[in-house]
Amino acid sequence: MIHYRVSFENPLTFYLQIELTLDVAADAQAPLEMQLPAWRPGRYELQNFAQKIQKVVVEDAATNQVLPYRKLTKDRWEVPNAAGRSVRVRYNFYAHQMDAGGSWLDESQLYLNPVQALMYAEGRQEEACELTLDIPDDWQIACGLPQTGPNVLMAQNFDQLADAPLIASPTLVHHEYEAGGLPFHVWVQGEAPVNWPQLLADFKAFSEVQLAMFGGFPVADYHFLNQFLPYKHYHGVEHHNSTVITLGPAELIMSEGLYKELLGVSCHELFHTWNIKSIRPAEMQPYDYSRENYFRTCFIAEGITTYYGEYLLARSHVRTPAQYFEELNTVLRKHYDDAGGDNLSLADASMDLWLDGYKNGVPDRKVSVYHKGALVALILDLTIRQLSSHARSLDDVMRRLYEEFGKTGIGYTEADYVRIVNEVAGRDMHAYFDKFIYGTAPLQDTLDRVLRTVGCQLLVGENASASEGHFGFRTVVKNERTEVTAIWPNSPAAAALTVDDEIVAVNGRRVDMNLQSLLSTGDPSYEVSVFRQNRLLTVTLAATPGLRFGQRYAVDTLEIADAAQQRGFQQWLGWEF
Repeated sequence: MIHYRVSFENPLTFYLQIELTLDVAADAQAPLEMQLPAWRPGRYELQNFAQKIQKVVVEDAATNQVLPYRKLTKDRWEVPNAAGRSVRVRYNFYAHQMDAGGSWLDESQLYLNPVQALMYAEGRQEEACELTLDIPDDWQIACGLPQTGPNVLMAQNFDQLADAPLIASPTLVHHEYEAGGLPFHVWVQGEAPVNWPQLLADFKAFSEVQLAMFGGFPVADYHFLNQFLPYKHYHGVEHHNSTVITLGPAELIMSEGLYKELLGVSCHELFHTWNIKSIRPAEMQPYDYSRENYFRTCFIAEGITTYYGEYLLARSHVRTPAQYFEELNTVLRKHYDDAGGDNLSLADASMDLWLDGYKNGVPDRKVSVYHKGALVALILDLTIRQLSSHARSLDDVMRRLYEEFGKTGIGYTEADYVRIVNEVAGRDMHAYFDKFIYGTAPLQDTLDRVLRTVGCQLLVGENASASEGHFGFRTVVKNERTEVTAIWPNSPAAAALTVDDEIVAVNGRRVDMNLQSLLSTGDPSYEVSVFRQNRLLTVTLAATPGLRFGQRYAVDTLEIADAAQQRGFQQWLGWEF
């Protein structure tokens, strides 16, 4: 067994003290190598957690003799001559990142994501691990791992330990509900006026719908670990049998705006218990924490989960169809916010998460596996429903993935997913994959067509901004400067302006919070004065008749729906039309 101990001397420094002790066999031929993870599951980018490590010391645990070591890489340490010894590795870890994937230490709590802070011995990841927390006697621990003694947590292997975040605090609030005969725990750290009867009823409702959909649960219990913060924040991360959700401001937790965020992220992260934690891509069986784990199917892991995260809230009657459409329209707005969808496929975007998937990146380069992934999941769901007269749906695809891969521990491939989709749909779906997964075909016409089968439609609205709608550019006002931030390809602005231009005048009139009105006079063209790299230039903008940019898309019900469409609406959403 490998033993870990986490303690802290002065929480004001944010430094945790980490100890790792393990016995090395007397006949071990290779040096002991210690690896700190370079990334965490749920965020597919290298995060270089070794940046938070201070003062590594290696000792013989029996004699306290200091043992020499050397760094092999930025996050791997080699200890020679460790054979036959009980080796203790000590270091400090800087816990000062308050988000759902981070760690935090102060006088009021210890919040730890072990994947950030705990090294593992190369080649020994499958050994059982024991984690002891040196914390005050009145602190409680919220964690998905079993406690085998006071402040002692047990994991079957490093993967389970790394995937088990914890909060230790004297002020944790805990409630529990049951769904499908299983216990679900809701933990809250932070001062928030939670309406517990409402929250527990809503959580129970969407949990039961998910359990019924899959016909089982991969784990024996589940823990929602909530950090309700005194400032605005939103983040959630999935884990083996838990999730961490950081949300704020805490005093508004039951307001419509923030409570819908709590419901959405909680339903989303619970769905991940099946889709990515259990139904896992072959490329991640097992995780390799030392490098990128490239996979082309994040549109399944995140896109389908994003779709179901909001959709199942409506199906469980936690939210109304109108409220669901509001969230779906937010996804549409984000997807159509730039022209990236014309230039990168979903499959390639899955790979590029490791490149720049969580950053804005250069203009119009990429597409979101979350947003476009959710929209193509909606297309697939409604297409399967239409082909089978609602006898089958995307639910059946997910159940098949769970039966064949989630329950067996075998990783699925792209080919497995395509095969199952074809079998559930009852036809060759290559056109869907060629257009929307491996290609960059526009979604609008197909979305509108499949939505109409369930009594809905895709509405297209003009962009109310004159600068964007007519000329194809967006601006922001910073320190009283009106700066160009984005330009649509092939727009009038693309031939005249560039990002970072400061617009100072239109037709000789000074721009001062009045750009839209100055561009809305109906003139055939406008003389626009800009500072570009501190040089004053004047360019001409002329709108192209009939050409518009940055259109707004929204889903709504049809004003008149026939009987089949109304039945489809009810079978899809579980609500009467």
